[in-house]
Amino acid sequence: MTVPFADALSLTRALVRIDSRNPDLVPGAPGERDAAALLADVLRGWGFTVEVQEAAPGRPNVLARLGRAEAGAGTLMLNGHLDVVGTEGMTHAPFDAEERDGRLYGRGSTDMKAGIAAMCAAAARAHAAGALRGEVLVAAVADEEYESVGTRALVASLRERGARVDGAIVTEPTRLAIMPAHRGFAWYTATVHGRAAHGSRYDLGIDAIRHAGLLLAELDVLDVDELPRRAPHALLGRGSLHASLIEGGIGLTTYPDRCVLRLERRTIPGESAQGAQREIEEAAARVRARRPDFRADVALDFAQPPSDVPTDAPLVRALDAALRAAGEAAPVAGMSAWTDAALLNEAGIPAICFGPGDIGLAHAAEEYVEIGEIGRATDVMQGLVSSWCS
Repeated sequence: MTVPFADALSLTRALVRIDSRNPDLVPGAPGERDAAALLADVLRGWGFTVEVQEAAPGRPNVLARLGRAEAGAGTLMLNGHLDVVGTEGMTHAPFDAEERDGRLYGRGSTDMKAGIAAMCAAAARAHAAGALRGEVLVAAVADEEYESVGTRALVASLRERGARVDGAIVTEPTRLAIMPAHRGFAWYTATVHGRAAHGSRYDLGIDAIRHAGLLLAELDVLDVDELPRRAPHALLGRGSLHASLIEGGIGLTTYPDRCVLRLERRTIPGESAQGAQREIEEAAARVRARRPDFRADVALDFAQPPSDVPTDAPLVRALDAALRAAGEAAPVAGMSAWTDAALLNEAGIPAICFGPGDIGLAHAAEEYVEIGEIGRATDVMQGLVSSWCS
């Protein structure tokens, strides 16, 4: 497919029209392959050196480069994900890329194909203007919406090659604000054990569901009373805990022998998944101190770390300068959602979020991106690439 050179809006349209739902979230979904193939072809046509790498079977990353590293010049990564979530309940066609009232509608329009298009166009324009002494690396990755196998594979590949990356912009939707920090998350399963018995035999039965309620009451104290008293993060506020799913019971006339709680803990910088697990285990211990027949196991299922770059870091200052040079405001805020920036920071690559679109529209029944923001984001990132890689 032909996309005019460095035309971010045309590339956004083309990407949104491709169904790239994540198959780990939507069984049978096609994944990123078609979107990766289109993007690779477009970027080759725009003069990039392009590799397509399998992050997992059938799950490609696109890695594209312009310029080359020179002594004293910076290397910048522009990172975005090609996968999107499901389309159930959407109030408009998910993959038509319909344009009306200054907006482009479609699943992935704001999260985050507009960001990918803007970063690619910005890099191409900066290179065409002869502004690069350093290297710009464009990484369009798989699977951010599930377990981030794409960026994990990207980081491993860069490490194997000994590649230097001085900073990264993850072009998640920020409404053109600078977002240097976001929360992490951890998922836990708490299994509360009871004893099955006939409903008339209170002397034999142990009610796992009611005991789970006692644990939930302790966790409520943690979230409502304890976490708010801790020192907040300047951009993110406090951490949080909520109960996501509950399952248990055998029948109306039987004491339940088991109740399973699925919990999510959102962590701020300085908190860890292991520390949060201890908090849940301590809550269970407090219940057991009152009720000796209470038993519960707590397991960590999956976690992603928080992300935090100082607001006076060189990359933040450079993006601030690029925004102001483009005539934009330069607000600094915390990101509400988790992003692959955390994995890049964990790998030693300072990474912050900046891009077109509103994170409040991500995964929503109505998803769109303001068309004007795509061009404005492209202008800002062109300036950033030109200054950082010079």
